[in-house]
Amino acid sequence: MRNTAKLTTAVLAAGALTLGLTACGSGKDSGSSGTSGPLVVAASPTPHAEILDFVKKHLAKKAGLDLEVKEFSDYITPNTATEDGSVDANYFQNQPYLDDFNKKRGTHIVPVVTVHLEPLGLYSHKVGKVAGLRSGATVAVPNDTVNEARALKLLAANGLITLKAGVGTEATPQDITANPRKLKFKEVEAAQTARSLDDVDAAVVNGNYAISSGLKPATDALVLESAKNSPYGNFLAVKKGNEDDPRVKKLARLLTSPEVRKFIEDKYRGSVIPSF
Repeated sequence: MRNTAKLTTAVLAAGALTLGLTACGSGKDSGSSGTSGPLVVAASPTPHAEILDFVKKHLAKKAGLDLEVKEFSDYITPNTATEDGSVDANYFQNQPYLDDFNKKRGTHIVPVVTVHLEPLGLYSHKVGKVAGLRSGATVAVPNDTVNEARALKLLAANGLITLKAGVGTEATPQDITANPRKLKFKEVEAAQTARSLDDVDAAVVNGNYAISSGLKPATDALVLESAKNSPYGNFLAVKKGNEDDPRVKKLARLLTSPEVRKFIEDKYRGSVIPSF
């Protein structure tokens, strides 16, 4: 996995994306190659790129798939790069997030196959259980629309707050109707939630960022999102119209194979859950 290119938002902001993502290879050689050449997939480093690297090393060659994995550290550029053809596909997101992204940015990304779920969790470096959260405690939550709503729903499901009836995937702290512990909320970028744990009393952290920060969701979370009937499964996605690319179909089949299921279960031990 370590030989894959890593792109950060800062690099892209400096102009790498407008230069055709030259740090990772030009669009001509990557996502704009049609249905020939390597399939270039943008992914979050953990666990998405790790899962893709397992496929690349152990399954792709036998299936006749030339797979290239590019790591992105944020939740925006994988979709914009897929939209503009700099990459062929991405693997990092769930349906509520994608729906919100497409709506707000006018992109045309569609899911291909759901692979796994990363349960959202509440973590703390200061208390060992939810009951230990003091009155007026500060809780960090992701600042993007879908993940903030998801975080608030997790807190509500565990009795820490009450949300307005019928609130959906755009819930914000303004939709809290009861807050018996007078919790304060610090809205930060999702990637920063785990890093904020030394500065707040607790933080709601997405599974991939928890794992990459050394946290073990299955054992370290004070409370953990239920996997039952969850709409937050992470999937392989492409720009609309590319669903029938033979390379994409091959990857979709490999990502939902018994070998990948075993890899996920053995490596992540409940912190990442197969969704197939």
